[in-house]
Amino acid sequence: MEVSIAYQNEDENGYGNLFLQRLMLIDLSPLKASRDYRLLFTGQLVSFFGTMMTFIVVPWQMYQLTHSSAMVGSIYLAEFVPMVILAFVGGAMADFLDKRRLLRLTEIGQTTATVVLLVNSLLPDPQVWILFLAVAVHAGFAAVQRPAFESFIQKVIPAEMMSAVMALNSIRYSVGAIVSPAVAGIIATQFSASIAYAFDLVTFTASLWAVFLIRAVPPPENAEKPSFQSIKRAWKYAFGRQELVGTYFIDIAAMFFAMPQALYPALAVVYGPQYVGFFPASIAAGALVAGLTSGWTKKINRHGLMVTIAAVLWGVAIIFFGLADSIVPALLFLGAAGFFDMISGIFRGSIWNQTIPNYLRGRLASIEMMSYLTGPMLGSAKMGIVAESFGVKTAIVSGGVMCIAAVLGSAMFLPKFIGYDGREGRRQREAEEAERAEMA
Repeated sequence: MEVSIAYQNEDENGYGNLFLQRLMLIDLSPLKASRDYRLLFTGQLVSFFGTMMTFIVVPWQMYQLTHSSAMVGSIYLAEFVPMVILAFVGGAMADFLDKRRLLRLTEIGQTTATVVLLVNSLLPDPQVWILFLAVAVHAGFAAVQRPAFESFIQKVIPAEMMSAVMALNSIRYSVGAIVSPAVAGIIATQFSASIAYAFDLVTFTASLWAVFLIRAVPPPENAEKPSFQSIKRAWKYAFGRQELVGTYFIDIAAMFFAMPQALYPALAVVYGPQYVGFFPASIAAGALVAGLTSGWTKKINRHGLMVTIAAVLWGVAIIFFGLADSIVPALLFLGAAGFFDMISGIFRGSIWNQTIPNYLRGRLASIEMMSYLTGPMLGSAKMGIVAESFGVKTAIVSGGVMCIAAVLGSAMFLPKFIGYDGREGRRQREAEEAERAEMA
């Protein structure tokens, strides 16, 4: 069903108004269609609120301990290494093992990493190396978990609802990412990092509850055992389809050049320490608006073209963010960036979930995860280095310009991505899954 507001007394424009509301507002049908999706959605909605606190407090704590934007950027490198190594493993395991078991084990692992951060923050002299270790461990478990999550969702939600799923996931993300960073910034600057880590630990109980209540989703009878050859086949499949390649490279280009998250602590020094959590919250607010008004996305079939347009507009918004001279316009432009980034994410997720056959979903989800995390992680390290050499504003503005150039350049070499039609993608997935079933 779709959320809409019905007027008791419709005038001559009533039908048009109601149609517009139905077109624009979020589609809730996946929550109604699947008990397991409702459980995961609710559990992660709660736990992500605490996770976003940690997301803000770890860089802030690092900056307080080292006073270096380059060291803050290195946090994302510490996450990147285990993510790359374990993403391949997680993808292959998700296509072969019980997905529920993987979700449970990885959720416990991420909870343990939060415990380590909390204990370190309570030490008289918190250790920088422990910060690196904890974020690396958390990233490693996340790398294993994400393919299982994506593959699980594809099994419990019909393909035609995937645009709605991506929009709902964006709202789940945005709700936590708007309020939590602002609260985390206040807690970190006015109280201590320990309080934020403790809150994150408490919220993990919701996601643990969810993964222990969902039903088992066993792999197909002819599932491939995890091996180098099975991973190699998945990569060959992914890079043999231009519409998938486009989702990877367009997003990497946009995030690598223009993601400013490593500079939030330095920007807080310029605008005021109380604003350290407002920067990611602004991006999340823009993403929330995109999610809440995403009803129109299910009417669009040219997904590749929309990803490209949204990525270019993300770069434009980042340029204006870098040029802003006061906090209000800076936050507004970051909000616009978040809006366009989420539009890109909705259409990229639709391509992945509608067109990739389930027997490959876990392994290709690992490639997707690498694509959408590689850009921000390596880009954050790049931003920190550029900012230390040329200044914060120069790093942001130049990043936005390079983002636009890289996205448009990539799109020129990917005509099948620009011309991709979601209806054809769904038909291709159905044909490939039918062919696979005949081979069983």
